[in-house]
Amino acid sequence: MSTIPLLSYAPSSQNQRVIGFEVAGEEFPKIFSTEGLPTEGEMNTVIYAAYRQIFHEQQMLASHRQVFLESQLRAGQISVKDFIRGLLLSDSFRRLNFEANNNYRFVELCVQRVLGRAVYNDREKLAWSIVLATKGIQGFVDQLLDSDEYENSFGDNSVPFQRRRILPQRELGTLPFERMARYGLDYRDRLPKPTLLRRFGANDGLFAQGEEFTWEAFVERVNWPIVSGLLVLLFLSSAVGMAISAAAIPPAG
Repeated sequence: MSTIPLLSYAPSSQNQRVIGFEVAGEEFPKIFSTEGLPTEGEMNTVIYAAYRQIFHEQQMLASHRQVFLESQLRAGQISVKDFIRGLLLSDSFRRLNFEANNNYRFVELCVQRVLGRAVYNDREKLAWSIVLATKGIQGFVDQLLDSDEYENSFGDNSVPFQRRRILPQRELGTLPFERMARYGLDYRDRLPKPTLLRRFGANDGLFAQGEEFTWEAFVERVNWPIVSGLLVLLFLSSAVGMAISAAAIPPAG
C-alpha cells in the first residue's frame, strides 16, 4: 500500500540555513560525537548529551534511562542516531511528550530536538502532522532521522544540537529550546486546578483574572466546610502547642 508523500512546504529564512564564517566561542554548541575511539568518560558525556537533547533537563530522571540502549551504544552495536531513535520511541518520551500534546505541538517539539531548529511555518507543522497521523510515532521518527537534513547536519555519530543559536552580530541570540514548555496551553488548561477554597464542582479560582475583590463575592464563593475544618485544625494545633510549652516550664521555687 502506498503512503502519502510528505506535503511540500517552503523553508523560511532561519540562521541555520546560512553558512556562518564566525569564529566559534564559548556560546557556540559543543559537538558530541563517537567519531574515532572515545574513552569511557567521553562516551558517558555523549550519552548524557543525547539524554539532555531529547528529554531536556526537566525530564532527565534515573527512571527514564534506557540502559539496554546505552549498552548497545557502548559496544558499538548501534550508532548515535539509533540511540536517539530509541530515546524518541521510549515509553518515557511517549508518555511525557506525545501523550501530553496534540500532533502539531509534538511535531514542533520533535523538529526542535531532532533537527535542531524551529519549524519553518504552519505548513511544515501540518506536513509532519500528516506523517504522524498516517505512519504513527515510529514512522514519524524514522522519517525525521532518515531525512537529508538530519544526515547533512548530524550524520550517524553526532548528537543533535540547536544549530546557530548564537550570532556574533546580535546582542542577544535565539532562546534555547530547553525553555519551551513540553506541552501546550490546550493540555495545560485540562489539568486539574486548585479547589481548596472553591465550592465543590467548580474548577476555577475564587476570582477571575482582573476581577475586583469584594467581600460579598468572597463569602458567596468560598468553600466554608473546608475553611471551617482548616480553622479547627489550626486552633487545635495551637492549643496543643501551648499545652506542651506550658508543661515544659519548670514550677517556680
